[in-house]
Amino acid sequence: MRTIHLRVDIPSVDPTTAFDQISDFTRFPSLAKDVHDVETKPGSPRHSDWEVNFRRGLMRWTEQETLDPHALSIEFHQTDGDFEDFRGHWQLARVPEGTEVYFEVTYDFGIESLVGIMDPIAERVIKRAIFSVLEGLFGGITIREGEEALHDLDETAHTSNRPPTGGR
Repeated sequence: MRTIHLRVDIPSVDPTTAFDQISDFTRFPSLAKDVHDVETKPGSPRHSDWEVNFRRGLMRWTEQETLDPHALSIEFHQTDGDFEDFRGHWQLARVPEGTEVYFEVTYDFGIESLVGIMDPIAERVIKRAIFSVLEGLFGGITIREGEEALHDLDETAHTSNRPPTGGR
């Protein structure tokens, strides 16, 4: 089992606004090239079907999501799919500059002999997707923790000066 995380600062964005935009997972495919498709089903808890590019194919899973706009948190775990175990959370907080976003996921493919090959690839795909989504939604962001696997992006992995592409 592997746990990865990203801690990102989003300047000049209110946490409630950030939460509303981040929790709309159906926008992720237009913001991150590795996210092929996300379909959410309304309800509490909400369920989403995900398809994400992985190596030469697609990883697919359904997750249950508990959104708490008051606590600015999203908890999720796989209910069906390609992982043996997949769960994590988003936590947003107000900071003097705007909003801090903390994303963490724990995953296990259930194939012990391929951990050394598959886990680093999954880390790269997940972190790049989250970075792309946040950059697309909010423009310039700063990574505070978890920049591993992002070192070879077009621009520096620590700070993005790109304008948002997903609107505010």
